[in-house]
Amino acid sequence: MRLLLMSDTHLPKRARELPAALLAELAPADVVIHAGDWVDTATLDLLEARSRRVVGVYGNNDGPALRARLPGTARAELGGLRFGVVHETGSARGREQRCARRFPDLDVLVFGHSHIPWDSVAHTGLRLLNPGSPTDRRREPYCTYMTATATDGRLTDVTLHRLPPRTA
Repeated sequence: MRLLLMSDTHLPKRARELPAALLAELAPADVVIHAGDWVDTATLDLLEARSRRVVGVYGNNDGPALRARLPGTARAELGGLRFGVVHETGSARGREQRCARRFPDLDVLVFGHSHIPWDSVAHTGLRLLNPGSPTDRRREPYCTYMTATATDGRLTDVTLHRLPPRTA
């Protein structure tokens, strides 16, 4: 099962549209995971129209229209793994322990908010992934997103994709 992970798209405030490289990943993806801060419903509509399945949550910058359509926490079994999706996990310090306590029944937690890519494993085996942002790099050198494969209870091919700088 091919997964496409993104967060913090912030459209149309941080960019006018999703990057072409990210959009090209929609067709081969079995599931698109978005960890919040969509900002506009058009992005959700686009992903739902062009994806087989979308698992998403709202973020702190998402208004009533998105909060009416998305949960604050999402869960899904994908490729034999128990996934959770949230927007915020708090500070980096102590994140693994905090998330392991909060989500003892998950194998993978996808989160956003910081725009900083993250890939770590808690002492319980919980894998924490933040795909960064494909549209707002903040202090990071690149805008980013992730892809991964979930099959037979294993997460493999976790790849952080760096996007080229926008020209406009």
